[in-house]
Amino acid sequence: MSGKIYCNPSLRHDFILIFDVKDGNPNGDPDAGNLPRLDPETMQGLVTDVCLKRKVRNYVDMVKGTEPRYKIYVENRGILANQQKRAFEALDMKPSASPVEAARKWMCDNFFDVRAFGAVMNMGKSGYKDKNKELHWNCGQVRGPIQMTFARSIDMVVPIEVTITRVALTNADDTGRGDADDEQAASGQMGRKSMVPYGLYVSYGFVNPSYAKDTGLSREDLNLFWRALANMFETDRSASRGLMACRGLYIFTHDDALGRAPAQKLFQLLEVELKDGITSPRNFMDYNLKLKDDALPGGITLTSLIA
Repeated sequence: MSGKIYCNPSLRHDFILIFDVKDGNPNGDPDAGNLPRLDPETMQGLVTDVCLKRKVRNYVDMVKGTEPRYKIYVENRGILANQQKRAFEALDMKPSASPVEAARKWMCDNFFDVRAFGAVMNMGKSGYKDKNKELHWNCGQVRGPIQMTFARSIDMVVPIEVTITRVALTNADDTGRGDADDEQAASGQMGRKSMVPYGLYVSYGFVNPSYAKDTGLSREDLNLFWRALANMFETDRSASRGLMACRGLYIFTHDDALGRAPAQKLFQLLEVELKDGITSPRNFMDYNLKLKDDALPGGITLTSLIA
């Protein structure tokens, strides 16, 4: 791993993640009946950055979760104050009204997602007071070196709601046609399932070496993050998400910490277009991907982990 330049946290990295979904809902919107997220003006599909980070967290927890340095701070249904309390207990310290630097460092050292994505950790209630001032498990704030944008589909997507039936009920009288003591349901129930027939999505990301130094992000951490992006859909299968796959991961590595070119200039080197004659894409093969690596600015190395 030492020879992999894209795993060097002391250098700046910009990256492009391309993934697709077929007959599934990649990221439902709870404010819209869990329909796939959309830009209402362009009808392009959207997947939030926090959705993508959740999948990264799940992958890291699956492959490294037993190791102390790779615990996950934002666990599914977790209580963040309890996570912060662990730092104070490990350091044998009492809760505080102001940020405690030692606790902040402990959180960075022990939680992968804190040193990778950052966290706000100053409001964990402890239940203690000092002179009527409430004390917290106050680990301060961490600005994460790895940041990602929303993913946006290349073309418009048309969400479809399909009707499904449920033949087994939780309670005999759930449909209102039977009695609670019945041995069999009088009828089934109808439901709906949302999906997009096909969508090819692109997300952009950034690795800031200055923040990486502050949080202690290591080569192994960065290598693990790239592995997570490449494999997170393989370990996060769900009937509701349909068929999702990573289709491209392109990393632009600058030869210094400040960078050699603006990120948007690098992102424009990748062109994704529908093939001639295709009006309604239903497969990744309906697209042409062209990477203009001959126009790569000096001092920048391009790595294609999946292409």
